[in-house]
Amino acid sequence: MSANDKYSTPLSSRYASDEMSKIFSLRNRFSTWRKLWLNLAIAEKEVGLDMISDKAIEQMKAHLEITDEEIEAASKEEAIVRHDVMAHVHVFGKTCPDAAGIIHLGATSCFVTDNADLIFLRDAYDVLIPKLVNVINRLSEFALKYKDLPVLGWTHFQPAQLTTVGKRATLWIQELLWDLRNMERARNDLGLRGVKGTTGTQASFLSLFHGNHDQVEQLDERVVELLGFDHVYPVTGQTYSRKIDIDVLSPLASLGATAHKFATDIRLLANLKEVEEPFEKSQIGSSAMAYKRNPMRCERVCSLARHMGGLLNDAIQTASVQWFERTLDDSAIRRISLPSAFLTADILLSTMNNISSGLVVYPKVIERRINSELPFMATENIIMAMVEKGESRQECHEEIRVLSHQASAVVKQEGGDNDLIQRVRATEYFKPIWNELDTLLDPSTFVGRAPQQTEKFINKDVANALKNYKHLVNDESVSLNV
Repeated sequence: MSANDKYSTPLSSRYASDEMSKIFSLRNRFSTWRKLWLNLAIAEKEVGLDMISDKAIEQMKAHLEITDEEIEAASKEEAIVRHDVMAHVHVFGKTCPDAAGIIHLGATSCFVTDNADLIFLRDAYDVLIPKLVNVINRLSEFALKYKDLPVLGWTHFQPAQLTTVGKRATLWIQELLWDLRNMERARNDLGLRGVKGTTGTQASFLSLFHGNHDQVEQLDERVVELLGFDHVYPVTGQTYSRKIDIDVLSPLASLGATAHKFATDIRLLANLKEVEEPFEKSQIGSSAMAYKRNPMRCERVCSLARHMGGLLNDAIQTASVQWFERTLDDSAIRRISLPSAFLTADILLSTMNNISSGLVVYPKVIERRINSELPFMATENIIMAMVEKGESRQECHEEIRVLSHQASAVVKQEGGDNDLIQRVRATEYFKPIWNELDTLLDPSTFVGRAPQQTEKFINKDVANALKNYKHLVNDESVSLNV
């Protein structure tokens, strides 16, 4: 069969980056198993197993990167023995004949499968975090650029008090900062399962070292050190606790919620024609309606964010049904959900980087919408200005109420523009403040501390969060596969 005759996940074939796809590839998985077997042998020799020769270790070092031919050979072997790890033990042994007798010595399958998974999870976070940092950085630049631009605020998707375009962006950024915190915690909390044996008791290794508990503990610590981790889980069953998968996927699910909210806001703003995602020169919005500028990137973010959020339930359910030291009903689902979660997060962040690097703002549309709503918002200012001129608040309130209802009828029933201010200018009662109306209607006086809040937030909170990531920030344009 041709590759075109088989289903392949669009996560890797269509969307995700090469660097993330490689982490969860077969070659990386099986090559990592070999690295684990090598480091186990090195540690066992260092701690005192003289049966492991230097030649065996050198052969293993020379063949850490598994070849296509070896992957195929292991697949054929697995079809016979029905055990993936043992199939690769046999193939690696044929490639390294001097090491054949000591590969996987004292270990259970989870020594390679679980430790490898933990390595992949750490490496995957090391791909995601820089991308998240750049989304935050790009949106921070956007926020500062538009910190002073008044825009109509919305509550319940109904017109509310004014804010600024930049201040609104800080709401997205703040949630992304929390996602960064959560991802850092999850990444840095990851340890290794280490060498624990079949049920976590290290019995096989205790036998290898003739009952010497200190040597077994040294072996466990040394393997972890050789693999670049700073701690090992002190107790395990046959597997590391699947609760760790919950801790790993929770920040990704939370990121999905942030991404969905961000993309939904942009989609709504695109409908309002105030802000749009980037639209390429040759991009087609619709096969039928040539004028369309569909927010396809944001729609993709919303779609995949829902998928990623649902994957957390896989981890929760799997952790809850692990019997005693382990069952195998975790295996198949973890092969799907763990890579899927990280591939999806990778796509989300790449897409958000693309969106945030090219957001388009339309100030004239924003100004027109403000002007259509601001007269109603300014009624309190008008009342207060009239009171300062000596008029009765109650009398002024009634005057402005009548005019407001008349203007509202023009807007809602006749489809006309809001003419409240024209009515105020034409009403003799309001003559004392006619000359002040332009000042009373200045949008910049309705945004409160939005500009100051934005500037302080970016220069303090964001700067502190990103201070250790300055070397990861880049201004390169972010292109997408499709």
